[in-house]
Amino acid sequence: MENGGHEGCSKDMGELTKDKTSCLGMEFHSEEVAYQFYNEYGRIMGFGIRRDYHSKSRKDGAMINRKLVCCKEGEKEKDKRYMIVNHPKHETKTKCNAFMYVSLDRDFSKWIVKKFDDNDNHYLHLSQCTHLIPSQRKLCQSQALNVDIADDTGISLKASHDLISA
Repeated sequence: MENGGHEGCSKDMGELTKDKTSCLGMEFHSEEVAYQFYNEYGRIMGFGIRRDYHSKSRKDGAMINRKLVCCKEGEKEKDKRYMIVNHPKHETKTKCNAFMYVSLDRDFSKWIVKKFDDNDNHYLHLSQCTHLIPSQRKLCQSQALNVDIADDTGISLKASHDLISA
């Protein structure tokens, strides 16, 4: 992650994760940069994230607030089919409270951290395994270009995956 992605906080990411506090008031150029920051924070701490809810302005329909949460936030809805299954899936939701809430300051066109909670109620992933978390599974631009080229030439998906892995 580039250092220019967040401003208004004198702590670097290492210090942020040591004392597990955020800089309320951190500023980001866009909602996507705020997502990337919290995703990197989650990777370092050992949890995945997802976008939860957002609200839009009634005047122009532009997004003005966004809540980013741990991927284990909430609980799975119960339905009748869930009770009938012989081998139900292991429950992955733990009602985790970790989140970061950002809001758009229209005067400065910046996204600002308004609320932050780092209270995880589940085991965190080891740093060697964080690349397996869904929010961390990203291709770099050169890998994506190789996949596109392989697709254009008719190479199968498995062969192109083997090409990237090599």
